[in-house]
Amino acid sequence: MALSVGYLLNVFIPRSGEVSRAALLHKYERIPFQKGFGTIISERAVDLIFLAIFTSVALIIEYDVLYDYAAQNIPAKTLLTLGLVGIVFVVGLALYLRFSRSGVNNKIKTFLTGLKDGIFSVVKMRKKGAFLFHTILIWMLYFLAFYAALFALPETASVPFGTAIIVFVVGGFVFSFTNSGFGSYPFAIAAILSVFGILKTVGIAFGWIVWISNFSTTVIIGILSLVLLPFYNRKRS
Repeated sequence: MALSVGYLLNVFIPRSGEVSRAALLHKYERIPFQKGFGTIISERAVDLIFLAIFTSVALIIEYDVLYDYAAQNIPAKTLLTLGLVGIVFVVGLALYLRFSRSGVNNKIKTFLTGLKDGIFSVVKMRKKGAFLFHTILIWMLYFLAFYAALFALPETASVPFGTAIIVFVVGGFVFSFTNSGFGSYPFAIAAILSVFGILKTVGIAFGWIVWISNFSTTVIIGILSLVLLPFYNRKRS
C-alpha cells in the first residue's frame, strides 16, 4: 500500500512518491526513514540498469531504421554538431566534478555516490536472488502490458517486436523524467511511432490508451491504499 501511495503521488509531484513511501514505512512499520529510503535508491539504481539494457537492445534491433531516419531527416552537420556538443558536455562535466567545490557539485556527487552505493548494496543484500528475479519479472510484465496494448488498434497490431521495444523505452524515459508522463506521454509515443510509419493520430490514440490505463490503475489503487492504510494497521495493532 505504501508503494501504491508513492505511485499516486508521483503522478502529481515528480519523485515525491519515493519520500512518501519511506515515510509511510517508518510510520507504520517503524523502519528508519534513512534505511527505507536507501532500499528505494537501490531499486531505482537497478531500474536504471534495466532501462539501459532495454535501450541497448532496442538500438541494436532497430539500428538500420533509426540510422536511415536520421540520415534522411537530420543534416550531417547537425549530427556532427550534436556529437561535438555531447563530447564537450561530458568533458566539461568531468572537469566540473573534479575541480569545483560548489554546493551544486556536492549535491551531484552525493547523488552519484548514493547511486553507486545502491547498485553495490544489491551484491551484499540477503535474498539477492529473489530480488533480481522479481525485478526481472516486474520489467517483463511491464513490457508485456505495453505490448498487449498494441493490439487495441488495428494500425498498431502489426508493429514488430523490435519496434515495440524501442517505443516502450521512449515511454519509460518519459515516465521517469516527468510526473508519470502526465500530458506528454501520448505525444512522445506518437513521435517515435511516426519514425516507423505509424500515423501521428494513431500514435497519439495508442499513447492515450496506454497512459490512461496506467493512470487510472495508479489513481484507483493509490487512493484505496491511502484510505485503507490506517484501518489495516489499526486492525493489526
